[in-house]
Amino acid sequence: MTETGLKETLVSPAGYGSDEPIAAIATPLAPAALGVIRTSGKGAVALLAKLFSRPHALEAATSRSLVHGWVVNPGGKAIDEVLVGVFRAPHGFTGEDAAEIYCHGGIAVTTALFRLLTTHGFREALRGEFTLRAYLNGKVDLTRAEAVREIIDAKTAEAGAHAAERLAGRLFAEIDAIKRKFVRALAAIEAEIEYPEDENALVNSFDSGALKDAETRLATLCGTWAVEKVYQEGLRVVLAGKTNAGKSSIFNMLVKEERSIVSAEPGTTRDWVEAQVSFGGIPARLFDTAGIRETAGEIEREGIRRTENLVKSADVTLYVVDAEAGMNAEDAAFLRGTAGSVIALVNKADRCGAGRAESVCAALSVPSVPFSAKTGEGVGTLADAVWAMVCGGGANPASRGGLGTERQKKAAESALDAVRHALAALEKGFAPDAVAADIEEALDFLGEITGAVTPENILETVFSQFCLGK
Repeated sequence: MTETGLKETLVSPAGYGSDEPIAAIATPLAPAALGVIRTSGKGAVALLAKLFSRPHALEAATSRSLVHGWVVNPGGKAIDEVLVGVFRAPHGFTGEDAAEIYCHGGIAVTTALFRLLTTHGFREALRGEFTLRAYLNGKVDLTRAEAVREIIDAKTAEAGAHAAERLAGRLFAEIDAIKRKFVRALAAIEAEIEYPEDENALVNSFDSGALKDAETRLATLCGTWAVEKVYQEGLRVVLAGKTNAGKSSIFNMLVKEERSIVSAEPGTTRDWVEAQVSFGGIPARLFDTAGIRETAGEIEREGIRRTENLVKSADVTLYVVDAEAGMNAEDAAFLRGTAGSVIALVNKADRCGAGRAESVCAALSVPSVPFSAKTGEGVGTLADAVWAMVCGGGANPASRGGLGTERQKKAAESALDAVRHALAALEKGFAPDAVAADIEEALDFLGEITGAVTPENILETVFSQFCLGK
């Protein structure tokens, strides 16, 4: 075993090359000031030099330097004026020889440069292949590699910040600290197995308190996934309520643009309108819906039916109550009949005064927030209420860097089960090798999170979710 008690099995998944030169367009194909084409692999710089106006300058370039020139085809025809960033192994993102072409950002020119590369020695990179090579070459562990994709996919700055903590190694450091506790315990148990003539009992061979501390830290780590999942996947939040309660005004205020039609005429909103918003950094799809009321109109009835269906699928329903009109039987019936998570927004607080809005809130059976679509009163309180409802209460913590994927969560839970089994075996006086087997199993599961132990097909599953060029 290695220092951590794990056997490293870093093997490139099927379909992905080892060190052959690869290339990919790393920027969107759209008119822009700049485009970026990435290359990496054995001999990548020398291969690119054959298509460069200053081949000797490029081949002589030191790592992390820029070379100016033109990309030319084998016949000498200039394609574009570029800068080339050179990265020599083991420096740079992939840990291999690599070069990045910074060209003009037109679709035609970027595509032409890429086609030139792939017809002269470079293979088109697969999804996530650059990050996979960084992982295989020891530049990043699997938690950092997955954090790269999380940052790209982040819907809010706060979600990106959580992923950045993992990219900086915070999750790896916590897992490594837990693994060290397991390794010390395992070493003590193996000493007991190696020298059975020692009269000391297993319970005195090592500090069981340290093993319990590792269990506590692992349980805390497992608990972070519920919050991290919310930041990654976001919420479905539905605005519902009676007609003219102010739903569309609230929607426009939260979206920060005039998306929904606002009118004093009842039944203006006939179908739902959707937009992406943020509640204190939590990404959400916000739906404005048709007002709930008795109506004879067929179209409006269909809109109300759709509202009811959206409410059933919502993570959070924001039920809007008119602070001036107060609660009525329709409001009470809706709140009684809604099984999901509901927050009442007592709207128009600016028009009737804080006292009136708070008295309406006090009469409600669900969490409520005095609100004003006109002044923005209650926006911060609403964000805190959404956080408390979906993440188990309390203030939104500043700490970040918990578990970042469902894969990591399952492995961490399996490790937690294994260490709890070890503690139970120890308490019942089982043989040392039985306790050791449980600890080794916990170490293997933690190794799956960081990539020190890699089950079959897991790398392909992880990296195939990346975008091209990353």
